Amino acid sequence: MSQVPSQVSQSLLESLKTIVGNHHVLTTEAETYRFRHGFRFGSGSVLAVVQPGSLVELWRVAQACVQAGTIVIMQAANTGLTGGSTPDGNDYDRDIVLISTLRLTGSHLIGEGRQVVCLPGATLYELESKLAAIGREPHSVIGSSCIGASVLGGISNNSGGALVQRGPAYTEMAVYGQVGQDGQLRLVNHLGIELGNDPETILSKLQAGTFTDADISWDAGRGHDGDYVTHVRDVDANTPARYNADPARWHEAAGCAGKLVVFAVRLDTFPANKNASVFYIGTNSTDELEDLRRHVLTAFEELPIAGEYIHRDAFNIAEKYGKDTFAIIRKFGTGFLPKMFAMKSRFDIFTKKFGFLPVNLSDRVMQALSVLIPNQLPQRMLDYRDQFEHHLMLKVTETLTPAMRAYLQEYFGKVTGSFFECTPDEGSRAFLHRFAAAGAAVRYRAVHHREAEDIVALDVALRRNDREWFETLPQEIEDKISVKLYYGHFLCHVMHQDYVVKKGYNAMAVEHSMLPGLDARGARYPAEHNVGHLYEAPEDMLAHYRTLDPCNCFNPGIGQATKKRNWLAESV
Repeated sequence: MSQVPSQVSQSLLESLKTIVGNHHVLTTEAETYRFRHGFRFGSGSVLAVVQPGSLVELWRVAQACVQAGTIVIMQAANTGLTGGSTPDGNDYDRDIVLISTLRLTGSHLIGEGRQVVCLPGATLYELESKLAAIGREPHSVIGSSCIGASVLGGISNNSGGALVQRGPAYTEMAVYGQVGQDGQLRLVNHLGIELGNDPETILSKLQAGTFTDADISWDAGRGHDGDYVTHVRDVDANTPARYNADPARWHEAAGCAGKLVVFAVRLDTFPANKNASVFYIGTNSTDELEDLRRHVLTAFEELPIAGEYIHRDAFNIAEKYGKDTFAIIRKFGTGFLPKMFAMKSRFDIFTKKFGFLPVNLSDRVMQALSVLIPNQLPQRMLDYRDQFEHHLMLKVTETLTPAMRAYLQEYFGKVTGSFFECTPDEGSRAFLHRFAAAGAAVRYRAVHHREAEDIVALDVALRRNDREWFETLPQEIEDKISVKLYYGHFLCHVMHQDYVVKKGYNAMAVEHSMLPGLDARGARYPAEHNVGHLYEAPEDMLAHYRTLDPCNCFNPGIGQATKKRNWLAESV
């Protein structure tokens, strides 16, 4: 489905079919629907969706698109929240080819599993399962891994995640394709592994893993941001701990936001945390939680694994509108969710053919069926929901558990809140419930489509020294919102804030009215989901994108920048 006529479009389509096979070049509206529509935001038209089956095919597809002068949008799992890997409208000046990397799964463990080389379609779930067999784990192990997010998507967007000690996804080692000022696509091997000189030889060896330890350089660069564990402890700093537009975490593939064709990244892995404990905390005082945050970050030699916050309203919405997702993960594991979302997408495509059927029918059917699912939450969590407005889950290692238990006993002996130490099952359910909140707003909007206009979804990095971390909106904004969901990575002061806008109000206008208040607080946004098409990128980020992609042929328009070839101004 092409958004503008193109003189070379038919010739390009034939070339793409020759490279990957007819079956893997999708052109109809129904075939491309689930790739063209973002998980929460963004949609547009494309000339084709192409699904290469090897790194060499990906290289040849990218070459053909660059030579034809088309736009390329790289997409992995399409689980982003800001539309950064889908088209945005139909106002592009060239045809778009969306390249889906879902067939390019796989990873290679190196250095006895201390590091891993991940291909474009490798998912966090896939990698987590592979590393578990050797007692290790990847940079991110919870959160978006529940909905099939890819490893490369996290690197490309500096995704933050929940693990306090590790910071945003980052590496200095990658193999990628880049278009230069001369319009030519070149392969760059900064993986620190000797693979040859010819692009197709390099990519064939890379995919097959036919390299030896002798080919690997162990001082090629950093495989994660090792400084973050110190950075996050500075609770008196007047700046956020992490946010997407932080230049300190941009390096080639890291933070490229689809401005490069990334073929592989090399990352550090970490010893798995065994016998971890989860402490569940409830309070009606934001000051109590902030005092606790500051103490936990500064008084212990070791940091917690995670510290996740959820407000009572988000708790309630997730309990009702995320119950089926919760139950499916409990029953089938996170590996089933990508299949579930694919089935849901096909159902939506099918029902669109019948104009008399209601919109969002799959969500409405799933919600209706969810009432048959028994309660998923432990009674102690439900009791805390009734008693406390603010909830915090602290996950700590076995070695930190005794000291954390003693501190919490002392602290809550003199303040108004309370805590309990979870059983392993309670701890698992508590964190799963917290992450079910991320999709609950989407379901709520679908079910309440008559009252809900749309969702405003912000992820906000607060200053590390900000004691007034819980938001108070002006009344004129409050009046336009029916539901507010607050949850986030509390120890990092990263908050996810979802607002269901009442029918009749422009969601984008509501969002823009919120931003001056965040600016006044010294907050940065987005914190970890990339600017996508929702946020205006700061000038230094745009300069970074122009350096990576001088022709503006990869993922143009992100950060609300121009979509035009060679970054020409919109007025030209």
